Amino acid sequence: MTLNTIASRGQTRPRRFYNLFPLRLTRKGRNSLAAYAFLLPGMAFILMWLAYPMVNALRISLYDWQLMPGATSPFLGLGNYRAALADPIFWSSLANTTRYALVTVAGQLFFGLVVALALEGVRHARVAMRVLYYLPVVTSWVVVSLLFEYLFNSNPAGLVNQALVNTFHLVDKAIPWLNEPRTAFIALYALGIWKGVGWTMVIFLAALQALPEECFAAAAIDGADGKHMLIYITLPLLAPTIALVFVMLTIGAFQTYIPIALITGGGPIHRTDVMLSYMYSQAFTDLKFGYSAALSFILAGIVFAISQAQLRLTRREAHSLP
Repeated sequence: MTLNTIASRGQTRPRRFYNLFPLRLTRKGRNSLAAYAFLLPGMAFILMWLAYPMVNALRISLYDWQLMPGATSPFLGLGNYRAALADPIFWSSLANTTRYALVTVAGQLFFGLVVALALEGVRHARVAMRVLYYLPVVTSWVVVSLLFEYLFNSNPAGLVNQALVNTFHLVDKAIPWLNEPRTAFIALYALGIWKGVGWTMVIFLAALQALPEECFAAAAIDGADGKHMLIYITLPLLAPTIALVFVMLTIGAFQTYIPIALITGGGPIHRTDVMLSYMYSQAFTDLKFGYSAALSFILAGIVFAISQAQLRLTRREAHSLP
């Protein structure tokens, strides 16, 4: 036995993390155990701040929940859910939310794609233009909601009324924008589209820069012009991105609340309420916490269905590409 062999046997190998456990596990089991140990703090945080409130909210939705200490909360089972299905204001708020989602999502997709295609060909002041279009995205919802409330003020002093009546002479008198549901939603649609165009623009710009140049070079050799490249190459290649952005915008539209609360307050008589604003009024104005919790789970089910449709649509588009 040589001195090198004795020295090598006398050396201590560093103990790995999984060697601290006395269990005899396979290599895969030891790696999994170590991974779960590192994930444990994050999982505990999620369970504490997400899972527990959701389970507690589900429990509340099954009761006529009373906030006062010591008050009895009668068990209703699915009574709150049945009441929601028979509530005309719930259906009205759901219809308003759906219309808001359809208009704003379509507007953001269209204008975001148009702006992205336009900025893709810009050679000068490209960064400044992108920042200019993205500024509304990072601006507070409260600030822009109050701004649009001023712009669409129903009084003749409102900026939009001033422009329509005194500058362009398109109407004879001021339009009561925020006093009627139809005109109030025009202001809400304009705000939703204007604020979200910058976000969709950034996503489409990133997707455009990732498109393969070989396809456009081959089309140019075959004599295709810009219009045909857009229709037959750019848009088909952007289909998965468009599907993803569509669903993400739809989920965000179903969760809109701040502009409704600040501009119209859901009035008049809940006619401009959306799902979240109606949930808020039921919980903190009428103190119907159980009913509001049931509405929240109905909305969660709708959002979950949309997300599942997004997954299937994205996978289908991905498989259809060559």
